[in-house]
Amino acid sequence: MSVEEKIKSANAEVVRRMDVSEPVLVDIAPAREAIPGLGEGKIILHAGPPIMWEKMCGAQRGAIIGLVLFEKWADTPKKAMDLVSSGAVKLAPNHHYHAVGYMAGATSPSLPVWVIENRAPGAGNRAYCGHADSRHTFGEYGEDVLDYLCDWRDIYAPTLRKGIKKIGAIPLKPIISRSLQMGDGLHSRCLAASSLLANTLTGPMIEADVEKGHLLRTIEHVSNHRLIFLSLAMASAKAMTDWASNIEYSTVVVAMAINGVEFGIRISGLGDEWFTAPAPKAFMRSFVPLGVGVQPWEENFGLVSISREEDKNIPRWTEDSAGLNMGDSAITETVGWGANLLANQLCFLPLVGCSLDNALVLTNQVRELTVSSSTNYAIPILNFEGAPLGIDIRKIIHVGVLPVIDTGIANKDPGHPIVGSGLAHPPMECFKNALHAFSQKYIN
Repeated sequence: MSVEEKIKSANAEVVRRMDVSEPVLVDIAPAREAIPGLGEGKIILHAGPPIMWEKMCGAQRGAIIGLVLFEKWADTPKKAMDLVSSGAVKLAPNHHYHAVGYMAGATSPSLPVWVIENRAPGAGNRAYCGHADSRHTFGEYGEDVLDYLCDWRDIYAPTLRKGIKKIGAIPLKPIISRSLQMGDGLHSRCLAASSLLANTLTGPMIEADVEKGHLLRTIEHVSNHRLIFLSLAMASAKAMTDWASNIEYSTVVVAMAINGVEFGIRISGLGDEWFTAPAPKAFMRSFVPLGVGVQPWEENFGLVSISREEDKNIPRWTEDSAGLNMGDSAITETVGWGANLLANQLCFLPLVGCSLDNALVLTNQVRELTVSSSTNYAIPILNFEGAPLGIDIRKIIHVGVLPVIDTGIANKDPGHPIVGSGLAHPPMECFKNALHAFSQKYIN
């Protein structure tokens, strides 16, 4: 068999595994309980490829400071920074623990994570994702932010867990399929999927043995949380790509992740090696008004006010405030969701300053970069063709077109709220370096 035939066969197997994956919600539990190897020590996971504390961006530092305070390993931000910089707190990428995290992606032992199991025949692997909020994970660590994390740990997550245990398990493929047909992209736009999840869990939570006050607060919170499904989408995508990883001769991308300094990718046929380049800035961005306290359940990620005529004179963050692209949430684009389906998300386009015509161009370009398309997720704007599946590094280099990622924008400094929303391209250097390594391993 020629090298080209081996590549074709390997890529077909990778996209087959992604396509037949069956992500199922089985639990929400403290990270130390759910994630193998996390243990009882002082460890915080972060988004993106490996990075040292001294080189971290402001928002990621802020999120880590927040978790050190949340875990009560320190009682002031200064002591928290000293503890991390001394090495007393270990830092590691989420991806090294079969996990993903939104924006800064910071996850600590007592912070609850969603647990997704891939129940496709022959799979059985699990993936994990922490909560997608719009304050701590953008680098805020004020007292009210930590209070919210405590509520998530002590009230919302335990109540949701009892609901999940009551129902047994929740297959996510039907929710994903329906939400995509309702205008979601499963990255920055998860409105339909979040509503469907709330509908699914409300009954079981009521039937479970939950204290009434906690039950009512959780139902209200989940029912109005427009991004709650994002964590489940990310963990589902991670479960899909983990099963599709380490296939010899495959040129398909199985991870895209950013730590606010470097953008990193992993290729199925190249194992766990990261190929990195400087992280990009988002483009076509919209900026949140200064001083606005954004809550994760607000309409359209809390950015709806930017489009209202009466708000045009309100001061906003500027481009100088914005940090570089950050987060593990590009795992959704890795399996064909997110900005790959930008044209399908009509209500989301104004928030990234993108016209429908441009969105169609970007959506169609992505289809030139993939091996195949999904047999499960039919996309209305694409005449119900399947979502693109299997980003191929060879096609990226050959066509000269990069994937696109929709993203939130964090402040470049720690302790500040979300700056805005936008789109970003991965750096071409990542894919060139990966293709060179592939050639060295399999061809030369």
